[in-house]
Amino acid sequence: MTCDLVELKSFKVSGADHCHNWPYVTLIQKDGTTHPILNFHNGGMDEFLQQLDLYLNVKKSNKETGLFLVTDPKVEALQRSFNELQLFPERTADAVSKFFRDPYAATLGGFSKVTNFLSEALLNTNSPTSRPDDEMVEILHNSFTGFDIGHLEEHDYEVISASELGALPKVSRGCPLTPEAWTMFLDSDGRIEDVQRLKEIIFRGGIVMSIRNEVWKFLLGYYDYDSTYKTRQDTKKKKVEDYFRMKLQWKSISSEQERRFSKFRDHKNIVDKDVTRTDRSHPSFAGEKNENIQLLYDILVTYCMYNFDLGYVQGMSDLLSPILVIMENEVDAFWCFASFMERVGHNFEMDQQGIKLQLKQLQVLLGYYDPEMMSYLESRDSDNLYFCFRWLLIIFKREFQFPDIMRLWEVLWTDLPCKNFHLLFCLAILDAEKHTLIENKFGFTEILKRMNDLSQHIPLEETLCKAEAIYLQIRECPNVPQMVRDVLGLPQFVDPNGSESTEDLFATNSASDLLETSTDDLGVPVRCRTMQTNREDLDPYSDSVVDRLCDNAIEQQYL
Repeated sequence: MTCDLVELKSFKVSGADHCHNWPYVTLIQKDGTTHPILNFHNGGMDEFLQQLDLYLNVKKSNKETGLFLVTDPKVEALQRSFNELQLFPERTADAVSKFFRDPYAATLGGFSKVTNFLSEALLNTNSPTSRPDDEMVEILHNSFTGFDIGHLEEHDYEVISASELGALPKVSRGCPLTPEAWTMFLDSDGRIEDVQRLKEIIFRGGIVMSIRNEVWKFLLGYYDYDSTYKTRQDTKKKKVEDYFRMKLQWKSISSEQERRFSKFRDHKNIVDKDVTRTDRSHPSFAGEKNENIQLLYDILVTYCMYNFDLGYVQGMSDLLSPILVIMENEVDAFWCFASFMERVGHNFEMDQQGIKLQLKQLQVLLGYYDPEMMSYLESRDSDNLYFCFRWLLIIFKREFQFPDIMRLWEVLWTDLPCKNFHLLFCLAILDAEKHTLIENKFGFTEILKRMNDLSQHIPLEETLCKAEAIYLQIRECPNVPQMVRDVLGLPQFVDPNGSESTEDLFATNSASDLLETSTDDLGVPVRCRTMQTNREDLDPYSDSVVDRLCDNAIEQQYL
């Protein structure tokens, strides 16, 4: 790995933690590129930092532990001068950046506080402040190949003050569900007793690998929790028959039939291209003539026969591969995948209403929880949160290794502690990255690159703790706007007189109960169980956030 010091923007110094057994340094470039971490197995980190200090002017971040910013002494001196003169109404850092881009206009803009008549005459106040649409489309296309991102539209969210939020509570994770604990939940007939408690254990610590094959089938609805050993045998027999009947349907299509069945032919072609590049670095899918690649293909084409309306869309293979690894069985993997798609299938629909809604809901949460972060993203043309697109589309699959994504998914499948917990997980990631983005003054392109480079470097357990803590923090806050309550499934605000307040502080209809990832029968811990509202009569957000067209003939993978 090489890195030109001239291009270095900042670096993070981290000690050993539960994810790393030794201290490490992360280098971040001016363009947002994040290099692979430098591990110091046998010491030497102090010496490395001393060498950096010889060639760089470095200052420690006041807001994030371990973050060091590479600064230019001249810029710092100019910034101090601006601070003393108080010439610029905007943040001084932005004014300095503007000064170096256009010193003439910036200087006149500052002194126009004294001589106001110069401002309108000499400054181009009508110059565009946002990145051109076509440039944004090009950048996003490079990141999400296979999706055409349309023009930007105005957002209808409103930043709400979160000044009443209390301190972030401390949250700890627990031990995973063990085989011994699992058997204790089964009665003599095989029924699951105390489903709520079972989900709480899974949410808190996940599931031991050896029993995932069995427990996942309940989490995903393959088996009902009140099913018995006998009824599960009958269910399995029927599912086997149904699966192979559907598989035979497409297997028996002749070449002449297929030639006249363009939709099926196109789906088959996309599946064939997708599975050959799905998780090929994983041992279960590595090598030539791997039988699991054929199983991926057969299951996904059979799914096209099961769900004619949706068919196959690029990215679905990412959701299937971990399930196939766990199930080790074609039929079981198919039905668990089909159940997973019941939760997230709206992510792949042509109109992308599912993704649009989730991005809108995430904007609502971020605007309420951290207005400063939202304001900064807005100033960098990034408040559309496009950089979260991949997270939501395939449920963080590309952000984690297999062991971690399995743990994350099973936590999300419990539907605890609230609906749309995956959005709080996004919020936790953004919160962890806040100071890195702001103090490095990253713009649209740099933010997108930084977020893409987080792949495989997000600490799962720490992020889960923060996501739950954010939920508890919001839940305990009085006067939470109704829009936020709708997104998280919190009860309506009850005023001191005991009546429910239906005032929507966002002055916008809520659609958080539509197209959500969580199921309707949310499992909520006893201490959190509250009234849930169904508002099916409300329309989803009509304003477009991402306009996506699926090109079935696309040659490249979109992520």
